[in-house]
Amino acid sequence: MFLLLLLHLWLSSTACLSSSLIEIQAWLQFMISSSDEGQVIVVYRADYGRRDITTCSDGRPDSQLQNVQCSSPNSTEYVANSCDGKKMCDIDIVGLFGTHDPNICKYLDTTYACFPAIHSVTCEGSVANLQCDEGQVIVVYWADFGRRDTTTCSDHRPKHEIQNVQCLNPTTKVADSCNGKSSCAIEASCSVFGDPCVGTYKYLEVNSLPLTLKP
Repeated sequence: MFLLLLLHLWLSSTACLSSSLIEIQAWLQFMISSSDEGQVIVVYRADYGRRDITTCSDGRPDSQLQNVQCSSPNSTEYVANSCDGKKMCDIDIVGLFGTHDPNICKYLDTTYACFPAIHSVTCEGSVANLQCDEGQVIVVYWADFGRRDTTTCSDHRPKHEIQNVQCLNPTTKVADSCNGKSSCAIEASCSVFGDPCVGTYKYLEVNSLPLTLKP
């Protein structure tokens, strides 16, 4: 419990939190990016809809601004799955959320942080070895066992095993096993993480950072 509290305070004090608001149009894509070299995105919250009458209201008739209870329930999950662990990501908002009520002017409100990352990739069937220097412990803040592109862990693999790039399986099992330790080994396998997409060759991505323990 003390380690988790310490981690929360440390991350909160160093995270460069950002909030992005953007109006929805039929062709629009929403892009978020890490501002600093060597950092990756971690999404805390996302909300697509309308929560007030002032945001993205310029030039809009009052009739499009009055419903402030318009919200998509899967916004945070989708934006996090699309962006967590990346340095930059594009979200096709209309393709994702649809138009809902066309009489309401909607926007996507996203709060995210940029963290320095030790990025680890382990192909399915191999073992991920996380290790810190003396006096440090591992802090895992994002992990995914699946496939998000066609190039990672693709050598000598048939095309049909690497085409599904929507194989998303965020997991807390790496954090549960490794947080607070100076070294940790965990197998990148379906027996550990389950199989989010049968027939796709997967890999384990982990973003972590070393936390120096005070004497």
